[in-house]
Amino acid sequence: MKKGMLILLLACTGSTLFAQNDSKQSPFLTKSLSAQTVKEVEAETSGGNISVESVAADQARIEVYIWPSNRNKNSDISKEEIQKRLDELYDLKVDVAGNTLTAIAKPKHRNMNWKNSLSISFKIFTSKNVATHLTTSGGNIDLRELAGEQRITTSGGNLSIDHVKGKLKGVTSGGNIVIKDSDDDIDLTTSGGNVEADNCTGKMDLTTSGGDVRLLNLDGDIKATTSGGNVRANDIKGELNAHTSGGNINMAGLACNLTTGTSGGDVTVSIKEPGKFIKLSNSGGKIDLELPAGKGYDLDLSADKIKTGNLVNFSGKSDDNELRGTLNGGGTQVTAKGGGGKIVLSFK
Repeated sequence: MKKGMLILLLACTGSTLFAQNDSKQSPFLTKSLSAQTVKEVEAETSGGNISVESVAADQARIEVYIWPSNRNKNSDISKEEIQKRLDELYDLKVDVAGNTLTAIAKPKHRNMNWKNSLSISFKIFTSKNVATHLTTSGGNIDLRELAGEQRITTSGGNLSIDHVKGKLKGVTSGGNIVIKDSDDDIDLTTSGGNVEADNCTGKMDLTTSGGDVRLLNLDGDIKATTSGGNVRANDIKGELNAHTSGGNINMAGLACNLTTGTSGGDVTVSIKEPGKFIKLSNSGGKIDLELPAGKGYDLDLSADKIKTGNLVNFSGKSDDNELRGTLNGGGTQVTAKGGGGKIVLSFK
């Protein structure tokens, strides 16, 4: 009876459902979505991966992958045995109603024997203009070639976003985050992994509690924070606010307003085209700042030791611990607080 209920759920929209050959590379179930209009995707699974990718309308489908969570790579399990465990231990629903695709896999019992548990993943191929709400407790989430509001959450997996336009909020408790070629309103958080953003535009809020942050070729209002990792940034436009509590900061090719600092590492910054302001801070390490020569600056630097080249056309106060005044008549506000460390200011 349970098996019949599962088949009914998968067939209730009138689309054809068929099982694939039993192999680790093939889906356990595939359901065509070519006759459906899907504008939203709601997907949830307790132990597998979820991916959503845009395709042509006649290729729209959902693929369901199922395998034992504790499988041995050198052994196989029959499809019949997987189906038996699925019927007995899980509620699986794949349905389209009101332009919303729902794909949910949940255990029926809280205290399941892990030896019989299954990993259930969804690969969803749909139109480009689709909103998603995706949740998995242990797997990865991938988004590709989408335009719409995206909300994605995983407790332990990675987040991978490629060519996504629209409001995006993603959270992982322990995985890495990689986003590229995307734009609009981006809000991504990981508790323990690295964050990498490449070739994105718009408003970005990127946070990790313990990993590194790598920013490349970004343009927009960018905020990046890590509690213990390093921050690297190259070719940034707009405004960048980046901080680490204990790591190093290394930035080059910047043409933006900048606020950055660390409590325990070194700061190395090379400016290509200064914006309205540059604010650097370090509690105890070194600050190495390279600015374009011949530009106007309002300088406010303090540290245990300050070293500069020959300051031509400078007006103000300059000694070993403090540098305040204007260079070339003033312009970009440059503030650097080195605490008990050293500041090296150079021009190129």
